[in-house]
Amino acid sequence: MEHFRMGEMDLHLFHEGRHTRLHEKLGAHPARRGAKEGVFFAAWAPNAERVSVIGEFNDWHPGQHVMERRGGMGIWEVFVPGARVGQHYKLQIASHMGGSTIDKADPFAFRQAPAPDTASVVADIAYRWGDGAHMKGRSKSGLRNAPMSIYEVHLGSWMRVPDEGNRMLSYREIAPKLADYVAKLGFTHVELLPLTEHPFYGSWGYQTTGYFAATSRYGEPADLKFLIDTLHQRGIGVILDWVPGHFPHDAHGLASFDGTHLYEHASPLQGYHPEWNTYIFNYGRHEVRSFLLSSALFWVEEFHADGLRVDGVASMLYLDYGRKHGEWVPNEHGGRENLDAVALLRQVNESIYKQVPGVETIAEESTAWPLVSRPVYLGGLGFGFKWDLGWMHDTLKYLALDPIFRKFHHRSLTFRGMYAFTENFVMALSHDEVVYGKGSLINKMNGDHWQKFANLRLLYTYMWTQPGKKLLFMGGEFAQWKEWNHDTSLDWHLLHEAAHQKIQLLVGELNRAYREEPALHALDVDPKGFQWIDANDADHSVLVYERRGTREEDWIVVALNFTPVPLHNYRIGVPGAGAWEELINTDAETFGGSGHGNLGAVQAAPVPWQGRDFSLSLTLPPLGAILLKPRREAPPAGP
Repeated sequence: MEHFRMGEMDLHLFHEGRHTRLHEKLGAHPARRGAKEGVFFAAWAPNAERVSVIGEFNDWHPGQHVMERRGGMGIWEVFVPGARVGQHYKLQIASHMGGSTIDKADPFAFRQAPAPDTASVVADIAYRWGDGAHMKGRSKSGLRNAPMSIYEVHLGSWMRVPDEGNRMLSYREIAPKLADYVAKLGFTHVELLPLTEHPFYGSWGYQTTGYFAATSRYGEPADLKFLIDTLHQRGIGVILDWVPGHFPHDAHGLASFDGTHLYEHASPLQGYHPEWNTYIFNYGRHEVRSFLLSSALFWVEEFHADGLRVDGVASMLYLDYGRKHGEWVPNEHGGRENLDAVALLRQVNESIYKQVPGVETIAEESTAWPLVSRPVYLGGLGFGFKWDLGWMHDTLKYLALDPIFRKFHHRSLTFRGMYAFTENFVMALSHDEVVYGKGSLINKMNGDHWQKFANLRLLYTYMWTQPGKKLLFMGGEFAQWKEWNHDTSLDWHLLHEAAHQKIQLLVGELNRAYREEPALHALDVDPKGFQWIDANDADHSVLVYERRGTREEDWIVVALNFTPVPLHNYRIGVPGAGAWEELINTDAETFGGSGHGNLGAVQAAPVPWQGRDFSLSLTLPPLGAILLKPRREAPPAGP
């Protein structure tokens, strides 16, 4: 049992804000004292007058297992003989602030009872992994120069069982289905909306109460590990959403944990989130930093996550986020930057990249905060990547326009070139874009039925060929008409229709090209990997650009026509002679197009054009994109 108790070094690190494995010391751990089997419980409640463990092992009697306080550090401990894995329990805390008593879930529990129950559960999270090859093969240098195409998933609504009351699939049920589907479409990663325990299903996990507990809605912690293991064994990385920006005010959760503002900032001007009606962590409190730091490391180490997508980073960075004048407190320098949150984010990123090489962190950050994805030693926040939300807003707004007016908004497409390499970007078409009345991606597209699909094919090809990593929310890959609803399954029946099959086929082909062609990923975050050929043809609403890899022969030329008018004899400059093959043509009948194209290949002519010595005379398909690759002659056969 002594293995679980906090030693002097643990206490020192905890109170300095540098402990990265608090979950090994606090919470509930099956243990032995002498010949007796039981569970060792430990909690942090510095302002408590008394703390008891109540549960199934003592008929919820508060006086039977009173915890012992260790010194003046606020740590409480007790060994409960006979307690065992699977039993429900809570911490009953009597505060010295007015003598109030409240029953709390354990913040360090590995498992919570299914909602609406609010009890914690003694858990054994041991699991025998089979993903050794995947873990060994993770690049220690990260994914900056590797393909990274992410399929974003909400587990509760990806696929349900209509014949059984529309029930959700468990972790173990969904594992082979999701792995097969993602492998078939060629995505490199799955990103799972938060699976940390949350009392309200409709929050999609973004209002967390259990920062160390996998939600019990889909099974036990070992079942989630099975899901991740299954994906890993199919060569698919797993990114988990993590939410350190706020937490809900549910009575059994972190709020007023020991009768005082322990986890949240005491001032409502700093500790309350007015937009989300939630509490904000006190990032300046050392013990809270240790709590969050340990949570982050827990998911990447214990659950083998390949990355963390950190939600709501902008809300953490700014003291005035969502607040009017006079409703926020400036920092010590009079500014609006939350210096304590900045320090926490840097510490989390430094710890992950140092202790778990090969894992990436991704910031959902919606402002112009500089150096989000640059190292801490350069003054950055230390993230590996940042979502490019500016590109998403500009592009979706553009594609909603009637093509007649697009020439007046051409800069919406080209503006990204001004900042594309200021950060390591993930281009995200996420769940946020298909909820709250925004409509599905296909319904955001302008035009009739055929034009909507053509515009969507154009959008995806534009995204997959721009520098940066890719993310697409589930349902978008087959053009679901309905807005996402977390209470129902995706509309899989649409795949009986040719148009939806063909858009899914295109997504798979884009993923294949992205993975197989170094020009499309090797310099994803390097300006050497991208060059405009023609960014200024607003009259025709055409973009032409070149992608390059690290080798001289790694070239891809991309031409996009954002009007429904096919353009014949359209000349573009290219960097080399010979035949240029159509690698992908989104107007091919295979993808649901009208069949305009260039018969598979075009011969470059020695006609200087757009600053290049050679050029191609092309047919640009309506609302279409073509990817061109120089044909490499096969070496002569040997004797």
